[in-house]
Amino acid sequence: MKKVRKQVVILGAGFGGLACAKRLANTDCEVTIIDKNNHHLFQPLLYQVATAGLSMPEIAKPIRSSLPKNENIHVIMDEVSGINLHEKIILTPNRTVKYDYLVIGLGVVNDYFGHDEWAKHTVGLKSLEEASKIRNSVLHAYERAELSDNPKEQQRLMTMVVIGGGPTGVEMAGALAELAHHVLPRDFKNINPKNSRIILAEASDKILGQFSEPLPCKAKDTLEKMGVEMMLSSPVKDIRHKRVEFDDVAIDAENIIWAAGVGAPAITRSLDVPVDRSGKILVNPDCTLPDHPEVFAIGDIVKLTDPLNQKVPGVSPAAIQMGNYVAKHIKNEIDSSTPMLDRKPFVYFDKGSMATIGRSAAVASIGKINLSGFIAWTLWLFIHLVFLIGFRNKIAVLVQWVYSYVNYKRGARIITNLKNPQQLVSEDKIKSKITVRH
Repeated sequence: MKKVRKQVVILGAGFGGLACAKRLANTDCEVTIIDKNNHHLFQPLLYQVATAGLSMPEIAKPIRSSLPKNENIHVIMDEVSGINLHEKIILTPNRTVKYDYLVIGLGVVNDYFGHDEWAKHTVGLKSLEEASKIRNSVLHAYERAELSDNPKEQQRLMTMVVIGGGPTGVEMAGALAELAHHVLPRDFKNINPKNSRIILAEASDKILGQFSEPLPCKAKDTLEKMGVEMMLSSPVKDIRHKRVEFDDVAIDAENIIWAAGVGAPAITRSLDVPVDRSGKILVNPDCTLPDHPEVFAIGDIVKLTDPLNQKVPGVSPAAIQMGNYVAKHIKNEIDSSTPMLDRKPFVYFDKGSMATIGRSAAVASIGKINLSGFIAWTLWLFIHLVFLIGFRNKIAVLVQWVYSYVNYKRGARIITNLKNPQQLVSEDKIKSKITVRH
């Protein structure tokens, strides 16, 4: 009689999901990955796509070609619509998938702290679609400013507000400043992009709050030298169409970018398990859901403090470590029928934190060592290349970055998917100042 293999279902092909699947390749189980996209995305470099530093294929790779060619690994491109923990099934709009083990690694979404109405007036940075939308909107704003004869309208079009002073916000603000001050001035005749306003707003009294001093202070000084306006201790009061309101000032801006908070997707709140305010799952020490030892949660979707009293951060190294940890336990239990109760708790190995600010500028914290400037930037570059999946991606990114570093040029300044450029121009009442020279 043919042995029935255990069914392992992994939700999400992020760093954790892929790491888990790779460790389970060629084992005595059937592994099914379900993801709404057909690609794995290197999210830490999304800001480079959003600011025309890199193109989308350079930070993404098809899921199927990212995995070993083993017969026990299967990929389904579909969106998870429900999880029935009691019947052990996954629901999608097109199928029902049964599991013996479930690994939830669905990642996070933008969290507006109870103000979901702000979402329609801002753009987050969690997907290729959002990064592309930011790039299109920013570049098109300069094109419209070039055609305008209204100085006030030109300034509004060249004003960008980044909300949130964490790594994503800092990286985004720095990249926008480089784009405006060093790349775009050579492209336009009637406007000077150096007059752009790039504003970084943070609710607390410092940026990069997870770093110890003096790194937040150095990052602030570097951004200000790059031309970024800092608004610290400035929580957002309201966001409306092309307008951000704080307690004592309102700023009109064509582009408002949300980098202030993330939360778990809504599906976590339907599981009837403990979650925090943002929907992140409060897992057991072995990354399982309470009362469900066959269900693991890994990556950004998890809130966990390990036995060393370390809060496991939502970063790619943590997700990879969790994915490997879970795969190891699943494999051992399948191979030896080890009881689920014998699992050792997950312990996070902290490899440090880092954030890039701009050209030759970054901050890094590795253990008790704090680095900044060119050394930290070089380390940041090396680490990100290591984590990029696929040899082609690493070579493409390295070549593009060297080219941009030497020439201050961005090779992906392409505007796509405009609904109707002529209509957008007329709506803004922009009058052409282009003259034909003979």
